Amino acid sequence: MSPAPARLAATVSVLLAVISLLAGCGLVSSSGTFHDARLPDGQRPLDGAKLVVTSKSFTEGVLLGKITATYLAAAGAQVTDLTGAPGSASSRQAQLGGDADILWEYTGTGWVNYHNQTETISDPQELWQRVHDIEKRDYDLEWMPPANFNDTYAFGASTPTAERLGVRSLSEVAALPVGDRTFCVDDEFFSRSDGFIPMLQKYGIPYNDPDGVPAGNVTRMDAGVVYTATAKSAPCNFGMIYTTDGRVKNLNLVVLDDDRKFFLPYSGTAVVRGEIIDRYPRLAPLLAVISEHLTDDLMQDLNGRVDIDGEDPADVAYDWLKSEDLVE
Repeated sequence: MSPAPARLAATVSVLLAVISLLAGCGLVSSSGTFHDARLPDGQRPLDGAKLVVTSKSFTEGVLLGKITATYLAAAGAQVTDLTGAPGSASSRQAQLGGDADILWEYTGTGWVNYHNQTETISDPQELWQRVHDIEKRDYDLEWMPPANFNDTYAFGASTPTAERLGVRSLSEVAALPVGDRTFCVDDEFFSRSDGFIPMLQKYGIPYNDPDGVPAGNVTRMDAGVVYTATAKSAPCNFGMIYTTDGRVKNLNLVVLDDDRKFFLPYSGTAVVRGEIIDRYPRLAPLLAVISEHLTDDLMQDLNGRVDIDGEDPADVAYDWLKSEDLVE
């Protein structure tokens, strides 16, 4: 399971219900709709196009879907909003089945989850190209050039702790005295084959080793609690986080550099059915406009407005597009 969808794992019963839904009356959104808008120049390059935008149900996925639906409708398309599909499988299945046209995905998800690859490719562009080629060949899905954000695993520390210990990278954490190498992680990350224990091995501080990271230095807890524990530096100095989570900025956490490139990139990418790209060639440059604006810092802000401030994703998407003068 990739970092982003791991936040909202689907149960078997939900998946069965989704499969039944897709086979019957189609995927139905439970997350509302988007705001009407128009492009600043008044142009309608997608006039006459009919598009279905879907998304997974976690905050970032919904936001990306709302941004896309709002912007493409402003460009003249007739957009059906199916954002917020329950679980991780339903939105993917809708696209594979031709019931949805556009879905934001992550390169790491495509590589590991959809194609069961185990090779770690640390270069984001190379990973995107490999996933792009497999998906085009096997499913005629077009992975657009990736956006400038990477929603992957990382470790964070409170700003006072990072300054006190003088660390900005995981290699610097590995060089600390054993007593300072304390970690908070959730059960899923602890047990992953590409998770916590292999990461410690990569940095030369093996788990359950008196000279590495003794078992007593690791506290396992719910993923949401990890953030507050890390911000308080109790019971750990370092906590597992997601790089675009709104709590990173809200809690003033320092994201430590993965300088040995252990974590797989999870670059956000708009994925479109090949038939749709062929039918509407002006769609690709419009999606590129969105991608070019998206960064880790921005996604932290937008995610925080929903998860922390309680704003509606459709409002956040519309306000951001207006603030960038992409719509009016």
